[in-house]
Amino acid sequence: MDDWLEVPGAGNLARGSMKEVSAGGREILLVRAGETYYAVDNRCSHMGGKLSEGDLDGTVVTCPLHGSRFDVTDGTVVRWLKGTGLLTTIGRMIKSPQPIRTYPLKMEDDRLLIRVGM
Repeated sequence: MDDWLEVPGAGNLARGSMKEVSAGGREILLVRAGETYYAVDNRCSHMGGKLSEGDLDGTVVTCPLHGSRFDVTDGTVVRWLKGTGLLTTIGRMIKSPQPIRTYPLKMEDDRLLIRVGM
């Protein structure tokens, strides 16, 4: 399936901000960094926290639950869990760092389109 879907409400997303959108039955985090848009899974790959409820610093989003950080440009893990010490070490042993899924975007006739079915 290679269908492109319009991203709802993308036109009113301010630079340096993010929001949760739904596309193709998926919960997507839409980020606008400068003039560039990025789309990733809205759920943290650690414990499923809503990334849209976290913080955005440039292109790095921080999960509100345990502080895992992800680069929305490619989904890579910037930091897996927040902090140091025994509990953090055990948490890393239980579940190893996992990137978040990214989705292709394109502009067409002033509409932002996303491809979710790959």
